[in-house]
Amino acid sequence: MPFTLANRLVVGVASSALFDLTESHEVFKTGNEEIYRKYQEENLEIPLRQGVAFPFIRRLLSLNNLVKPEDPLVEVIILSKNSPDTGMRVMRSIQNHSLAITRAIFTQGRSPYRFMSALNMSLFLSANASDVRNAIDLGLPAGHVQLSSFVDDESDDDLRIAFDFDGVIANDEAERVMQTGTLTDFHDHEVANAIVPLKPGPLSDFLASMNRIQRIEEERRSLDQTYKIRVRISIVTARNAPSHERAVRSLKSWGVTVNDAFFLGGIDKGAVLDVMKPHIFFDDQQGHLSGAPGIPCVHVPFGVVNETQASNESEDAA
Repeated sequence: MPFTLANRLVVGVASSALFDLTESHEVFKTGNEEIYRKYQEENLEIPLRQGVAFPFIRRLLSLNNLVKPEDPLVEVIILSKNSPDTGMRVMRSIQNHSLAITRAIFTQGRSPYRFMSALNMSLFLSANASDVRNAIDLGLPAGHVQLSSFVDDESDDDLRIAFDFDGVIANDEAERVMQTGTLTDFHDHEVANAIVPLKPGPLSDFLASMNRIQRIEEERRSLDQTYKIRVRISIVTARNAPSHERAVRSLKSWGVTVNDAFFLGGIDKGAVLDVMKPHIFFDDQQGHLSGAPGIPCVHVPFGVVNETQASNESEDAA
């Protein structure tokens, strides 16, 4: 019987997100493929350093100890533009760091995100902004990993995940009202539509998959009171009352839940995130991410805010 990815949380991660490829990238920029291949071959036994997404991926994989090894909850697959030859160092580094990742796709010089649907992926993380934007344009759930000064506490077994709401968990319907009107227009629109659920956003399936794992954790604790719940999920949003109600009702209508909700109404998210210390935070606006340099942040370039930004960048380049 073939190994099936159905009913599992499948995450694709580029080597640029999982590892620190700063030195490798400098060699790659020479444009000489043979020099790059030789560099990776000569450094095959030198493990790549941990990248921004490493702490998140390590903890995600650790949740597989909730079930039998032959039927894991989580599958992480490498999606890389390396060739199979230069990708050997990536796989060797995975072994050196004791990560339970055995599957990989190497597409020399070509973006591998087009295989996401075939692999039932709920998330793709990459440090390549162009790849992520192209994946989002195709309706695929992807995020651009940002540079971070985060220092991981490896003794901390918890996995804390934080999401913005609009443009990440939900679609950008409400954000479009905000961008074309005033804050009062936004609140009026959300109050008038409070009982009308928003449509799910790009990472809604990822949240639903994490909820399934949370339910398994709860089952484990019901059988073993000494078990410590590890996964905690939060929403950190610029919404506040009275627009908070539509967000809560939308989550309920989709059948998903969060442990915490921070309705900040314009308060700096970075201050809250510094206390929370999530292992990953997803937001659709770069401005919100720049205020949290010590947090592993991921930009989800979805919706009207990013459409406007892309349009402005295109005009500047013209």
